[in-house]
Amino acid sequence: MGANRLRTVLTMLGITIGITSVTLLLALGDSMQRFIGKELEALGTNMLYVFPGGNRTEERRLRANAAPALTFADARALNSLGSLTGSAPALQGSFKLTAGNETANAMVFGVTPEMFKIRGWKLELGSSFSEADVRAAARMVVIGQKVADQFFYKADPLGKSIRIENISFQVVGVLHGEGKQIDGGNLADLVIVPITAARANLVRTPFPDNVHYIATQGKSGQSLLDAIEDIKEVLRDRHRIKVDAPDDFRVENVASFAETAAKISAGIALLLGMIGAISLVVGGIGIMNIMLVSVTERTREIGIRMAIGAKPRDVLLQFLTEAVAICLAGGVVGIAIAAGCAAGITATGKFDVFITAEAIVVACGFSSLVGVFFGFYPARRASKLLPVDCLRYE
Repeated sequence: MGANRLRTVLTMLGITIGITSVTLLLALGDSMQRFIGKELEALGTNMLYVFPGGNRTEERRLRANAAPALTFADARALNSLGSLTGSAPALQGSFKLTAGNETANAMVFGVTPEMFKIRGWKLELGSSFSEADVRAAARMVVIGQKVADQFFYKADPLGKSIRIENISFQVVGVLHGEGKQIDGGNLADLVIVPITAARANLVRTPFPDNVHYIATQGKSGQSLLDAIEDIKEVLRDRHRIKVDAPDDFRVENVASFAETAAKISAGIALLLGMIGAISLVVGGIGIMNIMLVSVTERTREIGIRMAIGAKPRDVLLQFLTEAVAICLAGGVVGIAIAAGCAAGITATGKFDVFITAEAIVVACGFSSLVGVFFGFYPARRASKLLPVDCLRYE
């Protein structure tokens, strides 16, 4: 190896590229799984959302001549279920916001105070509205951090007014933090008003008791499947749905989203690892070729060793050791390169990638196995040579 440094380095290069690929792709897959898990955890894996409309909505509309709906009364009925910590109705819509010279379109949510508890919304400044404010349809608004920065940059937004569709609402609170929400929006972009104020001033329909959806939260330690069955039983009874008729609502389980996302991310991580393994196999084939050439070039050396007492297993061990040493050296360099790439990706601030101990162990194990697997045939071939044939070799 020392006498043929260039050839050794070029042989190592294939393994280095393979180990870099395996380590980095495994790290990317693991980081992706942790990122998805973190995002879903922020949404709340014990959350249940009830929406109007079932699987055969159009058929029921034609039959009943009315669209399926959820109401405030439905939300109150669900609030009494023992399998839920609470439920909260919601209205939402996209509206124009104005404050001073700033104008923007934003999604506005009309909710009850219970929604803050269910969704885990915390306040950085001020307070949320109360049940009394909901009953009075008070024009109050709680805004996210980005909304506060955009409309009240470096100023205290509490007590100031923001116009929603040219209707003035007083800012009473600013939400803490940011993160994805179940509807795809960001916590920092939220604009929240009392649901009655939203109904009276923004979301106007011929049916004042209807809501867009109901958010509920299952009790800790209890089965969400039981909670779903309880919700269905209450709503089917309230909506007077016959035994053989389908639901006119649907219950979405955030935990099922988490399970699906976990399966998808695990599959992608496995695929990434397999892609990296392909480049590692290519590097292993390169080692086999070089070792076969090395056996041919060192035939006299093999013959001399065996003539002075070396056994076939000693020659086998010698060439296997060389193959494994090349693979391990290439693996160390590959892990170092992968760690540098991971640090570079993390430095961008968009995605965190960390090389875990498991990835390093897998990479080192792979490099050793590749050395043994692809080095065995050349080593065995060398050990089978006869000393007399080796010494006659020119």
